[in-house]
Amino acid sequence: MALDLTSFENAVQRLRDGLARHDREPDDEQLRDGLIQRFEFTYELAHKMLRRWLRAQSASPDDIAALSFADLIRVGNAQGVLAAEWTAWRRFREMRTRTSHTYDAKAAQDVAASVPAFLKEVEHLLTELRRRPV
Repeated sequence: MALDLTSFENAVQRLRDGLARHDREPDDEQLRDGLIQRFEFTYELAHKMLRRWLRAQSASPDDIAALSFADLIRVGNAQGVLAAEWTAWRRFREMRTRTSHTYDAKAAQDVAASVPAFLKEVEHLLTELRRRPV
């Protein structure tokens, strides 16, 4: 069964659109908050799609299912579907954790500032998943 990328494609596009609007109006808090929400759901879909793709590629899918998040990222990087290494993804994960447990203006600004790097990474992931269908 082919990996359905539709939800991930939509999430990446919505993140791209949200970033473009935020860049035009960086002081608009509602746009920033919307961008953060788009970051959150795109982040969740990114690592789920990565795990699904790796499981479909693997001779031992249960081994992939059991990987820690750090190991999942390392394997994805080794396979070339991720451009960034674990340190970048750890930062994305920290940003996601910050948004889910508390809200403050400084955290929101930090997360919004990390979105361009994250977008570049998920665009790479999406390109690679399209290029290497399972």
